Amino acid sequence: MNCATSTEILIFLSLWSLHFTVPAFAANSTFTHILLSCGTSGTFLDTVNNRTWVGDIDSQYISDEASQNSRIQDQYSLVPTVPFSTARIFTTNYTYKFPLSAGRYFLRLYFYPAKYSNYLAADSFFTAAAGLYTLLSNFSALITVNALNYTYLIREFSINVDSITLNLNFAPSTEHPNAFAFINGIEIVSSPEDIFSKSTAYNGDGTERIFSYDQGMAFQTMYRLNVGGQSLSPSKDSGNLYRSWHDDSNYTFGASFSVTLANDDNVTIEYPANMPQYIAPVSVYETARSMGPNSQFNLKHNLTWILTVDAGFYYLLRFHFCEIQYPMTKSNQRVFFIDINNQTAQTQFDVIAYSGGIGKPVYRDYVVLTVGSGQMDMWVALHPDLSTKTEYYDAILNGLEVFKMSMVENNLAGLNPVPIAQNTFDPNRANGKKSNKINAKIIGLAVGVPCAILLFCLLVFIFLSVTCKRQKKKEKESEDGKITDGTTVWTPLSLYGISNSQSDNSTKTNTTGTGIGMRMGSYNSPLPANLCRHFTFTEILTATKGFDESLVLGVGGFGKVYQGEIDNGLTKVAIKRANPLSEQGFREFQTEIEMLSKLRHRHLVSLIGYCEENNEMILVYDYMAHGTLRKHLYKSHSAPLTWNQRLEICIGAARGLHYLHTGAKHTVIHRDVKTTNILLDEKWVAKVSDFGLSKTGPTLDQTHVSTVVKGSIGYLDPEYFKRHQLTDKSDVYSFGVVLFEVLCARPVIINNLPKEEVNLAEWALFCQRKGVLEEIIDPYLRGKIAPQCFKKFAETAVKCLAEQGVERPTMGDVLWNLEFALQLQESAEESGSLIAGTTSGEETPLVHHGRKEMSDEPSTDTTTTSITASTVSMGGRSIGSVDSDGLTSSAVFSQLMNPKGR
Repeated sequence: MNCATSTEILIFLSLWSLHFTVPAFAANSTFTHILLSCGTSGTFLDTVNNRTWVGDIDSQYISDEASQNSRIQDQYSLVPTVPFSTARIFTTNYTYKFPLSAGRYFLRLYFYPAKYSNYLAADSFFTAAAGLYTLLSNFSALITVNALNYTYLIREFSINVDSITLNLNFAPSTEHPNAFAFINGIEIVSSPEDIFSKSTAYNGDGTERIFSYDQGMAFQTMYRLNVGGQSLSPSKDSGNLYRSWHDDSNYTFGASFSVTLANDDNVTIEYPANMPQYIAPVSVYETARSMGPNSQFNLKHNLTWILTVDAGFYYLLRFHFCEIQYPMTKSNQRVFFIDINNQTAQTQFDVIAYSGGIGKPVYRDYVVLTVGSGQMDMWVALHPDLSTKTEYYDAILNGLEVFKMSMVENNLAGLNPVPIAQNTFDPNRANGKKSNKINAKIIGLAVGVPCAILLFCLLVFIFLSVTCKRQKKKEKESEDGKITDGTTVWTPLSLYGISNSQSDNSTKTNTTGTGIGMRMGSYNSPLPANLCRHFTFTEILTATKGFDESLVLGVGGFGKVYQGEIDNGLTKVAIKRANPLSEQGFREFQTEIEMLSKLRHRHLVSLIGYCEENNEMILVYDYMAHGTLRKHLYKSHSAPLTWNQRLEICIGAARGLHYLHTGAKHTVIHRDVKTTNILLDEKWVAKVSDFGLSKTGPTLDQTHVSTVVKGSIGYLDPEYFKRHQLTDKSDVYSFGVVLFEVLCARPVIINNLPKEEVNLAEWALFCQRKGVLEEIIDPYLRGKIAPQCFKKFAETAVKCLAEQGVERPTMGDVLWNLEFALQLQESAEESGSLIAGTTSGEETPLVHHGRKEMSDEPSTDTTTTSITASTVSMGGRSIGSVDSDGLTSSAVFSQLMNPKGR
């Protein structure tokens, strides 16, 4: 037997060092760390992370079959670091086999899509599976990096191995011609069995229900963020897990809404006895992001992150907290809500109370289900809790991890992002025709360059002439509207990878791509460009003529609404601009975009787009020529609506709400149904608007959504108010109030009336029980409503106002009853039947609540309220005094028309 050469001995020792046994975790007796550089031989030192990689040719994990089923290709790499300098190509199915002890492991796959010999990155589509788990399906690394503006990708998975071998399979896609698979590097590292909590709280119902998962469940790491701090390399992770922690600034919603914190007070980080240090390194808990010291500003905004994920999966979100600054040393100093996808996952979260003191880390896990397919934005928001009367209105977060869960068919594979348009000419495909194309180019340049120069000179002359004429006007608009030269900029919104600007250490502006995933300068804009149109601030200024006051349609709690024109004056729009001093805005702004961009219905107002440049929050809607329903009921100089018009409008609004409850992919509860949120277009078609307070409804195994009470006084469901349990029947109650408002043409709250008449809903129910409801209807309608129609309409409204939600009809039932009432009205008009109400023109004393007498009476029906106090006045029933801290007055996303009289 021949003696081993020194090279063979070195390779053997390197392989042995990658798979060794040490006492690491209690649940796993062996510690494994494999670093495999694919498509090469020898050992390679990663000088950045000080780790040694071994070529897979020299490993025990690849068989002789590899020489036939895969090809080793050198790569002309823009990323010379290991393992991206080489790759292994698979033209047929191939499986790596890793002998491992039973237990949980982190599996990391490294991809750099590039041209490998004759294999083009555009042809690479493949599936990757680890044992029973599908990790990637029809995956294109090229499409992904282009969409995200990354150079390379790292996909991390946590899998449980219950046998002696982990089989990692790569299979070219059968859906694409010339498809092949490739891999640059494979990393496997032992993980603690209990790294994922077995007791996590569902978000959205406010309870601490236990979520139990199969021990064999797999996870994909979508995000691991060191909130408020710098990125941490694998060598700086705790527990020998070699995780990467990334800077969260690319995912925050506007830098002006938060500040970063560091452990400047030298607080000692002490892990509790029941929390192992491998959960997160000390560096994560030594930095944080908070809302800042301005409590009044904080009350108007959220601390928000927007994270792009694959829809249709369950996700586990892990929040890391640690108070690191004095004077945060006791409970009830900083208490806040945790919202996930506009659902309240946690109320009254107090870091000190949960952790036990300053400098003590704590983490909490929540599980959320996303619906649909493709990519979606997951919104994570923190907001101060007013109910506990805290010392500081603020919120804080130190770290955030998001894991996709293999809940369905052991699958973790999402869809590829939407491809970005590329140049149609591909020099890699030129082959034999290359010389002909080059000659054609030379001829084209010889002829075209002189013509281009002449054309350029002509265009410059025209441009300078036009510029001189408009210069003074632009300067004025710039001064009034704060025009800047900034353009829309996008940052990566996906799981971790390296952006082009990061990989080459460049700080230059990248303007070569479009769509999401673009980095331009340091400005961050994580809003969903793929869901609706994005407007630049300059476009908004042009549309509104520099926010000309003569174009104001309405003024609400969110800000002013302007009439505008876009697309060179071809399209009229309503443009809503946030007032920086508004009590409301940020949460409603993000919810409006998220909801309306995904909902389309004839009876829902369409969101055209938005603008968030220069710290502005601007929404652009379809123009509603006839404004709000309320405008045509009272306090108006316009002609009163006929009864048939009112019925048609109510039917249209009911259709819109019925669609929200049953027609969308998941139930949407509007939560702020009122006459100012029902708009009328040029054909008097009713459209439901203002989704700033909307909530996703309960899942199939839930009966309600537990959340902070929000809505408008007078329209608020009393059951929701008392129990904080939101259902679609809450919208039904509010719509019942709208029906009586339409019938009686008076505000829902009039404080200067006798106690029993203050609240329209209670007053109408009282009159209905007494049999005198017809005496308080709009005087204009006297003698114009068919008795049977009146009966059916009133009966429907009364049922909507039932005290218990289960006793109320569904919106589908309400819609059917209203359509039937309209048929009764039309039939009566054709036959000349008798009419409900007095016909002599005499008015009873109760009629003073009608149209003519209401022009100067105060109203609070447009007050959108966030109620966190335990006392409030609901109509004639006194429930205590109104707490000013818990009751904020605004009319968020309403009053698109008529700026006066509100």
